[in-house]
Amino acid sequence: MNNSIMTLINLAISSLFIFALRGLTFPRTAYRSNFLGILGICLALTFALVHSHQRFTVLLVIVLGTLIGIFIAQHIKLTQLPQTVAIFNGFGGLAAFLIACCAVLEDKIDPFDTPIGSALGIFTFTGSIIAFLKLQGWIKSHFSFLSHRLNLAIFLVMILALINYAHYPNNNEFCILSALAGLLGLTLTLKIGGADMPIIIALLNAASGLDSAAIGFVLGNPLLIITGALIGVSGSILAYIMCRAMNRRLYQVLFSQTTNSSMTLPHHHQNIKIGSPSEAAFIMENARKIIIVPGYGMAVAQAQHSLKQMAQILHKKYRIEVKFAIHPVAGRMPGHMNVLLAEADVPYETIFSLNDINNDFSNTDVAYIIGANDIVNPLAKSDSHSPIFGMPILDVGLAKTVFIVKRSLASGYSGIDNPLFYADNTIMLFGDAQNVTQEIVKNLEHK
Repeated sequence: MNNSIMTLINLAISSLFIFALRGLTFPRTAYRSNFLGILGICLALTFALVHSHQRFTVLLVIVLGTLIGIFIAQHIKLTQLPQTVAIFNGFGGLAAFLIACCAVLEDKIDPFDTPIGSALGIFTFTGSIIAFLKLQGWIKSHFSFLSHRLNLAIFLVMILALINYAHYPNNNEFCILSALAGLLGLTLTLKIGGADMPIIIALLNAASGLDSAAIGFVLGNPLLIITGALIGVSGSILAYIMCRAMNRRLYQVLFSQTTNSSMTLPHHHQNIKIGSPSEAAFIMENARKIIIVPGYGMAVAQAQHSLKQMAQILHKKYRIEVKFAIHPVAGRMPGHMNVLLAEADVPYETIFSLNDINNDFSNTDVAYIIGANDIVNPLAKSDSHSPIFGMPILDVGLAKTVFIVKRSLASGYSGIDNPLFYADNTIMLFGDAQNVTQEIVKNLEHK
């Protein structure tokens, strides 16, 4: 096959990836875009198989990978999407690292692309493994003994090692550089906590793309370069968007020391108001405007279908305006709530972002908070020592009545208390998010 035909094929496959990425920015076109992306992957794998000198091995790997992917897709829960994304990023980084190692062993050393691909690959792998373990709940410590100054020092030493390797490439320098990058992935992600987790997920996604692009240069594969660059740039943009949503800068997330909140509320529990689903239904049916704020608790309870049913009854039977307010970092990864609501077929026109709906809370009768905590925590505005200070929040406290559905008064992912629980206009609805919402639905249906 001549170079012109190969170039056209690479451009065609790259175009499919570009159109797929573009369509994923809109819920209505996401399904079609996924199909285009899958088509591009299939064509790329077929192209690689045809030009491979070890077709049986490549075919075996493709079949095994496909079967494993199908198994995971069929058994994974939507609540586990964040950790699934994290572990898949890690596998991509590990693949890039192993390819770089093979290039070094075969003396196909590029003084720039090989070490960068290796460093980014092992950084992505170790960081993604820790992110997976934290999101899965198997690592719960905040590792306060790890200093952000340590992360900064490792990063600077790694840059020096990269410069030295570029001038004097050898196996020892390669191993040192890779070890430093792997260590940085561990210490950096272990220290990350609270609402910063969506940012680190986006950053690791960007790193997995950039290491693929670097390895593409090592292998002389233009398709890998293009697709890696697409992932790297889109992940970087997403990390930037997440930082803006939290009113943070990336270097603050990665290298700035955070402190625990100095505000504690150990004696206020007697001031909380505890309500029942029947009381909530009565207040809701007499409202004119209701805003629902979903959080990770909704994902855990799989309550999105019950929420849709509740919103439909309120709108059709009681003629109440119902909207959904989505915080940019709600859940454990960017777009987590949007995916769940889309799965329940909640109408797109009723879903609004923070900037588009925040001013509406002041003229809202009921705010229904289901499993959200940090994204509605007033400490983000009032406590400068809080780890979420400066993060824009949904101003649910401005609504006339605030219902908060939680299993307990436990803190959110950031580990701090929420004064909203004790506000005069807040009523706590304790219990499983889906069960509580279904009880409200039953009360609304029978009136």
